[in-house]
Amino acid sequence: MGKKRILSGMRPSGKLHLGNYLGALINWVRLQDEYECYFMIADWHALTDRTDTTHIRQDAEDVLIDWLAAGLDPEKSVLFIQSHVPMHAELHLILSMITPTPWLERCPTYKEKIETGAITHYGLLGYPVLQAADILIYQAEKVPVGEDQLPHLELTREIARRFNSFYGKILPEPEPILSPSPRIMGTDGKRKMGKSYDNYIALSDSPDSIKKKVMSMFTDPTKVYMGDTGHPEKCNVFVYQKIFGNKLKENIEKIENECKQGKLGCTKCKTKLTDILINYLAPFREKRKQIENNKTQVQKILALGRERANQTASFTLKQVKNAMKMDY
Repeated sequence: MGKKRILSGMRPSGKLHLGNYLGALINWVRLQDEYECYFMIADWHALTDRTDTTHIRQDAEDVLIDWLAAGLDPEKSVLFIQSHVPMHAELHLILSMITPTPWLERCPTYKEKIETGAITHYGLLGYPVLQAADILIYQAEKVPVGEDQLPHLELTREIARRFNSFYGKILPEPEPILSPSPRIMGTDGKRKMGKSYDNYIALSDSPDSIKKKVMSMFTDPTKVYMGDTGHPEKCNVFVYQKIFGNKLKENIEKIENECKQGKLGCTKCKTKLTDILINYLAPFREKRKQIENNKTQVQKILALGRERANQTASFTLKQVKNAMKMDY
């Protein structure tokens, strides 16, 4: 019995940050040894809130380079750009004809946009149908998601069931893989890490850039002077210490105790975190430079991904059209 198939993706937001890595990428690297994986750079999805596409090609390449530097292997996984596979759009059109509008209007993301007074459009309303097409065009049986994405995946399952009820059992109902990942706030300690908030540390940041960002991080507001008792459980810097320091076998318990006893000042603690992150990301930075200097290889990987993804997607679309008696 062959491996079960997975589909997941990221928007082409350019160089990835620690939040992307902890939230998805580190798990993808592990999953590619257990499943048949399809990972896409979702450039069509990016258009739901992006009209300036001047740099979208470079942003897509940067995402792929970061994937490769982090350990995704084009020999194990299919790495491709969404718009390179037009069957996504065709299945999206077909599924949109059977998806009731109220199903889309109840989606959390769409409701949030309405509540905040944002301008909505057809693409945003239909976003979950395109997402369903992305998954179903590869007949993916599993999808790695966070808990906040479960409603979207359930809608994909509902759309698949509805199609199957009309035309026969063709599309699988994908199951979630709830990937365990530590929650990490941005450097401001207030919001999740994101480029739009300018509170991120990129995987490819230089040591100087890492130092500058870490030294500006907010710490325990009750710890003002060196001798003050600290509360590391409330400190965003200590959260980073635990996540990345433990991976390097740093003595996190000692840092915690010294903070609580007032023996460790915030500046020194940030310096420790700076060293931890610089060392943790050093192998990634080195590998990324090597890949970045070989753009021909990057294009070959994209071409291979396009070919393999199109082959699988074409097979599914043929099955769909055959079931609908539209294979003429």
